Amino acid sequence: MFTFILPVEEQPAPLGKLLRRLSFSLTLRRKLKRTPDAVRLNGRPVPWQVVVSPGDTLTIVWPDESDIAPIPLPITVCYEDEHLLVVDKPAGLLVHQASGPPEPTLANAVVHHLRAGGEAGAFHPAHRLDRNTSGLILIAKNPHIQHLLFADDGKHLDRTYLALVTGHPHPPAALIEAPIGRLAGSIIQRTVSPEGKAASTAYETVAAAGPHSLVRLRLLTGRTHQIRVHLSHIGHPILGDDLYGGSTVLIGRPALHAAALSFTHPIGGLPVSLTSPLPEDMACLLAGLQAGRATGGTAE
Repeated sequence: MFTFILPVEEQPAPLGKLLRRLSFSLTLRRKLKRTPDAVRLNGRPVPWQVVVSPGDTLTIVWPDESDIAPIPLPITVCYEDEHLLVVDKPAGLLVHQASGPPEPTLANAVVHHLRAGGEAGAFHPAHRLDRNTSGLILIAKNPHIQHLLFADDGKHLDRTYLALVTGHPHPPAALIEAPIGRLAGSIIQRTVSPEGKAASTAYETVAAAGPHSLVRLRLLTGRTHQIRVHLSHIGHPILGDDLYGGSTVLIGRPALHAAALSFTHPIGGLPVSLTSPLPEDMACLLAGLQAGRATGGTAE
């Protein structure tokens, strides 16, 4: 639900014009216009042609638009309010249904969580994580909030990852700027290509881990498989990432974790910062590598 009181110092405004001023997308305005009783003025349904006067309370009741089935999967909610939530996704869980046999996804779990709380919201992710990447993901509860999150191309959204990589990157901190495109002949794999889209990833080495390293990465753009492609491109693929040259001897999935997330809240503008510790598989591998109990590959 969205509620807005037109300030007393404002002039009366037609509903459509007011919603445009409040950054409602054209698609959403059209949907609200087609949905009976979605728009209410001072608690009562009104026609689309209504004029909102100073002091009036405008309420938008979001249509229950989700066709995603609620499934009671366990999820860890790190932040939640009436507009959005942040979930700590485990490795192995799809964010949403892709091609292939149907299976439970994070989308199913989030819709169940919302319904259990009596909310009619839907699943509107602000970004995505690969199936086997763990960590924080930001989800809007309605399309208006998702639109606001995307309004400045996501520049207000700061995502930081931790990865265990082959070898020791040199220099220990740098900016990788290399365009990424689809690999010819593959519908999944990406590669660095002059014909690709601009992509930038900042990295810094956090710690040595035997012949490997723990690195912190910050996404400056959001291309598919960006971190995985960029690290492979500089000769330091992520451990467990066999799609991009990483060994699976020590871990059976890409050792990549979305460890921190910061954003400006689209309603009110307050900063929100969240962190997530390394999941058990990566933490145990890191400890073993640093103690010399795990081996694999050679330092570069």
